Amino acid sequence: MRSYWFRRIAGAAGVLLLVVCVNFFLFRLMPGDAVSSIVDPRFSPEAKAELRNLFGLDQPVCTQFLIYVRRMLTFDFGLSFLSQQPVWGEIKSRLPNTVALLGSAMLLSAALGTWLGVQAARRRGGRLERLVLFSGSVSFSFPSFFVQLVLLLGLAYWLPLFPLRGSVSIPPPTGALAAALDYAWHLALPAASLVMLGFGSWAIYVRNLMVKALGDDYVLAARARGLSERSIVWRHAFRTTLPPIVTIFLLSLPGVLSGAVITETVFSLHGVGKFLLDSILGHDYPAAGAAFYMLALVTVAANLAADAAYRLADPRIRLGRNGGD
Repeated sequence: MRSYWFRRIAGAAGVLLLVVCVNFFLFRLMPGDAVSSIVDPRFSPEAKAELRNLFGLDQPVCTQFLIYVRRMLTFDFGLSFLSQQPVWGEIKSRLPNTVALLGSAMLLSAALGTWLGVQAARRRGGRLERLVLFSGSVSFSFPSFFVQLVLLLGLAYWLPLFPLRGSVSIPPPTGALAAALDYAWHLALPAASLVMLGFGSWAIYVRNLMVKALGDDYVLAARARGLSERSIVWRHAFRTTLPPIVTIFLLSLPGVLSGAVITETVFSLHGVGKFLLDSILGHDYPAAGAAFYMLALVTVAANLAADAAYRLADPRIRLGRNGGD
């Protein structure tokens, strides 16, 4: 197993190095000039040269690349071109909003989709199965921004049940409980939109896994022994589907994070996704590079976690040659 994990970790390090290289050269090949986007056109050439020196843009490309790699490895992402603040500080200030939004939406989508998928498999050919298949197909057929804009228009503008924008009210409420409720109120509609868009794929996937599991021989043997239907479904059939479910859950994390760009932009949330979009549009190379690097780091970590979780969910799996270390 040690050799397997050594290969996996070495491959993950190689992927991160490739991402760092692509980030560095991609943003420098983009049209537009970074300095022209952050300075007043009336600045003198001397002032522009001083800004280039401040951000290290006057150094040779090789020197810039070595500095960039060192900063990525130490999470010293430098100063943002737009805010003039440390990039890592900007990301940390937005990270709690993104984690709260995407974490709650992802858990609710997986829980709701899993429960509906199991129930649909138990009632094959019934109305519930047809409803799950139909709603699941519809839920991920519409573009996310379209659904979110409709929800924002209907439930925040026409019917002001939810706030139009932001993560907190202005002025913010006083008191811990009032502040927590206000925060949850602001995140409720964005999270609900993500659940509406995400539960369908979970329901169909789990339903297909459970249909196959319920038709296996060990389920027929369990029924022949007189076990209850609840025990057969949850303690036998569902347990065999846990490894692929856990794997898909972890591997879907990077896609959910990248989807935060649209959600946070539509609902004007102070999160990492909106920070990434603003950085790209503003030619903020340090901020955009740091955001992409963090996304790659989460992707690599999710893949490694999926390998570990698969083995924990199914003890029969042995990593390594001939089941050894």
